[in-house]
Amino acid sequence: MPVPDDQPSFTLAYVPGVTPDKWVRKWHERMPAVPLTLVQVTPADAADTVRDREADAVLLRLPTDRTGLHAIPLYTETTVVVVPKDHLVAAADEVTLDDLADDIVLHPLDDTLDWEQPPGRPAIERPATTAAAIELVAAGVGLLVVPQSLARLHHRRDLVHRPVTDAPQSRVALSWLEDETTDLMEQFIGIVRGRTVNSTRGRPQDPATTERTRTPATSKEPKDTGRSHRTRHPRSGGPKRGRRRHPRRRR
Repeated sequence: MPVPDDQPSFTLAYVPGVTPDKWVRKWHERMPAVPLTLVQVTPADAADTVRDREADAVLLRLPTDRTGLHAIPLYTETTVVVVPKDHLVAAADEVTLDDLADDIVLHPLDDTLDWEQPPGRPAIERPATTAAAIELVAAGVGLLVVPQSLARLHHRRDLVHRPVTDAPQSRVALSWLEDETTDLMEQFIGIVRGRTVNSTRGRPQDPATTERTRTPATSKEPKDTGRSHRTRHPRSGGPKRGRRRHPRRRR
C-alpha cells in the first residue's frame, strides 16, 4: 500500500549480497508505526541513491566516493575465488594470489575490491557485472575473486569458492547524507550498532522527563535525624536482642 505523504517512513537501499533482514526485523519491532521500504541498487548507483534523496540511507561496500556522506563501517567481508568444481583450487582449503597467477581472472566493471593490480592473467574483455562473470566462470573462461557474500548470492552447483588470504577485502558500511541525520536515521543507526531500545544516545532529552526520572532517586535518600542507627539482626527484628535478660534463680 502507498504511504501517505504526511506519514513518517524510512527507505533503505542496499547493494547485492548485503542482507539487511535482521535490522529490518528489529526496526519493525521498535517502530511498528513507521514503514521501512527496501530498495536494491547497483554498487555504481549506491551512493547517488542517497545523494539524490531516493533513499534515507544505503548499505554499500567500501571503498566508494563518500563526498557529502557519512559512513559507518559495519563489518569486513572475506574475499574468495570462485572456480569450477574440477579446478585444482577446489581441492585447497584456501589460496593466495600467487596461486592464481597462471589463470585468467575476470575483473567485472562492478567489482568492489580495491585492486592495485588484479591477480592472474586478464581476460580479453571485462564482464559488465558480477553475475555475468559468474556465468563465464561456469563456462570455463576464467576465475572470479569477489566478496564471499556475492559468491553465495550467485551460488551454482557446478562452482565452489575458496578464501584468498592476501586479497583486498571490502567493508560493508551504512551511509547517509552528512547534513541529514534525522531522528529516524538515529533510530536505524542505533539498531545496526546494537543499542538497546532504552538507549537515549542521539535522541533529544525532554527536561520534564529527565526531572521526573530523578525525583524518585532523591526521595529515597535517608533523612539526617541526628540519631545513630543500629544494624538489625535478620532474625531478631531489632536491637531488643541486646537488652535480653536471664531469669533470676530462686534461693
